[in-house]
Amino acid sequence: MTHFKYHKVSKSKKIRFICNIHKGAPFIVFLHGFMSDLEGKKPNAFLKFAKQNKLSFLALEYSGHGKSSGKFINGNITKWSNETSALIKKFVKKNDFTIIGSSMGAWLALKQFQKFKNQIKGFLGIGSAPEFLENLMWKKFTKKMKSETIQKGILQLKHGNYEYPITLQLIKDGRKNKVLNKKINSKINVTMVHGQKDEVVPVSYSRKVLKIFQKAKKKLVIINDGDHSLSSQKWLKTIIKELKLII
Repeated sequence: MTHFKYHKVSKSKKIRFICNIHKGAPFIVFLHGFMSDLEGKKPNAFLKFAKQNKLSFLALEYSGHGKSSGKFINGNITKWSNETSALIKKFVKKNDFTIIGSSMGAWLALKQFQKFKNQIKGFLGIGSAPEFLENLMWKKFTKKMKSETIQKGILQLKHGNYEYPITLQLIKDGRKNKVLNKKINSKINVTMVHGQKDEVVPVSYSRKVLKIFQKAKKKLVIINDGDHSLSSQKWLKTIIKELKLII
């Protein structure tokens, strides 16, 4: 059973998180995707792995996600990235950590290199989607969709069985958070895992992430029949195997 806790940001705002500390041990920090939460199979699998290997673990639900307070439409990359940094500062403190980013989580993970570069000892991306707001959403919107977003400040974007409320402020904020043009010189293990059948984010995004890392030991793992979430037991096994190699 996962023990969720709440971190009070202010009187009315709290962030739900999981933190399991193994005294003195390095951390695994997991960052979930866009409109996702910590109820899925991935955070549980990583928590279990951390416990088995006597590692500390931290994962959070950004504001407007899961059971954290705030409205999703008020959130953006800057805000979610800052919330992530705040919890890393509070719980990971000065310990080293390996960061795992799923989809949008990989974008937020790359943002953490700006603050914790010397503490990050490894990076695992799963269906990584940095800068997706501009490239996979805005640029693909029709003229009608763009003008609706500009006029109303929001667009209800239907994708499969889901509906995403995409705000203009979110798109604009995304432009301020470019990460693919910033080189990272950390000599660490960086592995990107991507499903060949990912219909949300092309495999090229994982390649773009690897390009940023100049001195890292890099690896791209393409799962032939894999989708975007890579949450099935079989795929999680592969991901955990890669995580072991990174650590």
